[in-house]
Amino acid sequence: MSPRSASPAVRRALVTGGSGGIGAAICERLAASGFEVIVHANRGLERAQVLAERLGQAGARAQAVAFDITDREATAQALERLIADGPIQVLVNNAGIHDDAVFPGMTGDQWDRVVDVSLNGFFNVTQPLTLPMIRTRWGRIISISSVAAVAGNRGQVNYAAAKGALHSASKALSLELASRGITVNVVAPGIIDSGMAEGQFSPEVIRQMVPMQRAGQPQEVADLVDFLASDRAGYITGQVISVNGGMI
Repeated sequence: MSPRSASPAVRRALVTGGSGGIGAAICERLAASGFEVIVHANRGLERAQVLAERLGQAGARAQAVAFDITDREATAQALERLIADGPIQVLVNNAGIHDDAVFPGMTGDQWDRVVDVSLNGFFNVTQPLTLPMIRTRWGRIISISSVAAVAGNRGQVNYAAAKGALHSASKALSLELASRGITVNVVAPGIIDSGMAEGQFSPEVIRQMVPMQRAGQPQEVADLVDFLASDRAGYITGQVISVNGGMI
């Protein structure tokens, strides 16, 4: 792959939580498809920088950034600096955290922390980018959710609530932006062989829960995100698409 020029035709993609397992796979897939990739991290800036450097060595245009998506003012300032270099036309809201507990024992802090990252973080990042995206008359907003938001999961009432709210928000936002050439969709993975799921499910449990009898790979999620970010998916919007091996 030869280095790409700084042509304005190159579309820019921001992936929040881009230094994690699924996020990194998404960044790699989008870079391979020709996007300039902005790898976001919160406290994992070094990992994001390593990934951005690796993408650059492969001929892609990439950079790493760090900001806390739960801090509205800091996020707005960071996005303003990024937009100064050109519009961001693909946004992948991938950042999310677990803080599991059965509901009777769940603390308010556990609830607030998970909702703050997944749901308030969605607003804090997406809202400032919407108008600049509208001006380009082309855009893709893709949020990463979870099978827990579709079918529920014990010990994850906070996580299911936050991710489920993303489904409703995305459907509503898709109606507002459809006439502007912007699609809004959600990808809901099941059990994926990534850092977040590591150690939670034994091979025996996976065989019982997943008809395909295996965990999914981050690249399988990334392939769907890449498709939804492409021109080929221009007539798909307001959808929640599961990648779960037939779990539901």
